[in-house]
Amino acid sequence: MTSPGQPDPRQRRLVVTDVDSTLITGEVIEMLAAHAGSLDRVAAITDRAMRGEIDFRRSLVERVATLAGLPVGVLQEVGREVELTPGADRLVAALHAAGWPVGLVSGGFTEIVEPLARRLGIRFVRANRLEVADGRLTGRVSGPVVDAEAKAAALREFAAAEDVPLDRTVAIGDGANDLLMLRAAGLGIAYNAKPVVRAQADVAVLGQPLDAVLELLGLEA
Repeated sequence: MTSPGQPDPRQRRLVVTDVDSTLITGEVIEMLAAHAGSLDRVAAITDRAMRGEIDFRRSLVERVATLAGLPVGVLQEVGREVELTPGADRLVAALHAAGWPVGLVSGGFTEIVEPLARRLGIRFVRANRLEVADGRLTGRVSGPVVDAEAKAAALREFAAAEDVPLDRTVAIGDGANDLLMLRAAGLGIAYNAKPVVRAQADVAVLGQPLDAVLELLGLEA
């Protein structure tokens, strides 16, 4: 029996969110590209991928290739530059206070996402890993690419690990590579998203702090 003021475990949900331009304000690959002198090229490719004009996997390969030769220390520098989206910390704190697990899925990089997850107390993380040789980025990713299919698969995997039915899952994202994850979730939320994403999500949140999502979930910050 649930004590007064305590969340009902039967109403427990899993919330999985994209990272770049959702949980954080920028795109990490563009921040890295700024150090590599390839920002304009990378930003143009990112924009096309977010609108769904080109395949995410292809766009990732092309963008990461421009980072070849960067010293690995740049990753720590960029990690310090990352800024949370307004309301992101309040959202995660409220979800944890309700006893709801949180996951991060990203077409970005574990080198940035994992420290961010530790900072926020988030256990579930799925992201790409950059290949490094002799202390420098090779311009390739190591291991399977985290694309739209992998994001949806991660949502299902996290839900199974937490024994949360899929219809009790929530996904938050902003780009075309989030669409499969949003469709797989019980509730798909487009946050400050591209028009193609807003049109296909269950609900869209625009121009508000990220913790505005809590109202949709019946929680308070």
